[in-house]
Amino acid sequence: MSIKSDRWIRQMATETNMIEPFEPGQVKELNGERIISYGTSSYGYDVRCSPDFKIFTNVHSATVDPKNFDAKSFVDFRGDSCIIPPNSFALAQTVEYFRIPRNVLTICLGKSTYARCGIIVNVTPLEPEWEGQVTLEFSNTTNLPARIYANEGVAQMLFFESDEVCETSYKDRNGKYMGQRGVTLPRT
Repeated sequence: MSIKSDRWIRQMATETNMIEPFEPGQVKELNGERIISYGTSSYGYDVRCSPDFKIFTNVHSATVDPKNFDAKSFVDFRGDSCIIPPNSFALAQTVEYFRIPRNVLTICLGKSTYARCGIIVNVTPLEPEWEGQVTLEFSNTTNLPARIYANEGVAQMLFFESDEVCETSYKDRNGKYMGQRGVTLPRT
């Protein structure tokens, strides 16, 4: 298994629509203003989050239960940025839609700009032949409100290509998050 370079990422995005929309370079500025970068990096792809957020709230005293999830645990919010309450979290989705090849495993890591502010990004691996928009979890580990910016870089995807094709892919298993669009809550 090997990590894939910027050349491989550009080739796969062009030939197989692995990432849509796709940015072949690093965007660090928009309309003359510095932003948190997104696009292709040396060995990965920096994704953006869309302006649709679900912010955790305890207003209804709901219990967070992955087997019996109560949507009242979240408040829907749309905007250019999102304030995450102290010691809380928010969900968002990537702007990008992914189509992962059968011999590739994709791992997501947070960007250092956010990590240095106490904001942790959590995403499970994108398995071979999974496709969809990625649901992102942002945890604010600080005792202060924290801001996340929509349409700017929030996390980096790393692509690992196997020497052999997997026997059973996410698509073969009819995975429950296949083809997801928008912020997707837990399913059982």
